Amino acid sequence: MTPALLPTSIVGSLPKPSWLAEPETLWSPWKLEGAALIEGKQDAMRIAVQEQTRRGIDIIGDGEQTRQHFVTTFIEHLDGVDFAQRRTVRIRDRYDASVPTVVGAVHRERPVFVDDAAFLRASTDRPIKWTLPGPMTMVDTLYDAHYRSREKLAWEFATILNQEARELEAAGVDIIQFDEPAFNVFLDEVKDWGVAALERACEGLRAETAVHICYGYGIKANTDWKATLGSQWRHYEESFPLLQRSAVDIVSLECHHSRVPLELVELVRGKKVMLGAIDVADTTVETPEEVADTLRRALAYVDADKLVPSTNCGMAPFPREVALRKLSALSAGAAILREELADARV
Repeated sequence: MTPALLPTSIVGSLPKPSWLAEPETLWSPWKLEGAALIEGKQDAMRIAVQEQTRRGIDIIGDGEQTRQHFVTTFIEHLDGVDFAQRRTVRIRDRYDASVPTVVGAVHRERPVFVDDAAFLRASTDRPIKWTLPGPMTMVDTLYDAHYRSREKLAWEFATILNQEARELEAAGVDIIQFDEPAFNVFLDEVKDWGVAALERACEGLRAETAVHICYGYGIKANTDWKATLGSQWRHYEESFPLLQRSAVDIVSLECHHSRVPLELVELVRGKKVMLGAIDVADTTVETPEEVADTLRRALAYVDADKLVPSTNCGMAPFPREVALRKLSALSAGAAILREELADARV
């Protein structure tokens, strides 16, 4: 049974098994091919579901076991993008990467993740969440030689994402999450068209929608960037008021061990808040009381019935045992606070 208060959730990735991809390596190539790869991905998803269930996670994700990269795995299934034609671009103004090129009108011929989502749905009776890349983050992970406009390309991607999201909903997905780490970088674009494009991706959905905005995996490029941000990270101050007025149901943010002032959560009052209470940049495993303390302090700015304890971001680069122990800490910390809230009502 999913608890009425403080249902826990992962944000995105979990470590992949060593027989599927290189451990502790982001975006590692697959070790299997063909039918063996399909079977291996399904086996990895089964493990991810089982471990989340054993560790007390209430809203189950696939752990991105079927995806090599959280953005490009979706893009590689679209027409109009040439993966052989590579260009080097600056990703989120932080690091250089070789990326595919948009060479024509982008188009989705067939569903990308729907079969995988249906497999996840059949693997658990708990609520499930599926993650998709957000339009702005997709734009920032390509070289555009066709539209020559970040905004135009974002709107095209938003329409494609909406098509995919509607089919994920039909496959039984309860929450569809759009990952938009670019929202913490391109603040003017967020205001000009970023939130509007995100709403287009969510249009007409009955499933709950979420947007995840974080400061990235614990890789050197991200930790070096964070070191330049000063004593307070106030980027959410720009996007949260816009999201509070948007049609998006849930706002997911990085919190634990970050320099985000907790009072910024007040800016999305009325929305559900998926609050990151597990650090993904440090292998030290939080204690349940540390998790409970992060969540407890957040209750000054979000109602308990709208708080969803989660991780700051994905945990793919961690040793598997570290990630699993962090999941246990998340659920145990939520349980502490859940009990406190129950006692306060007596």
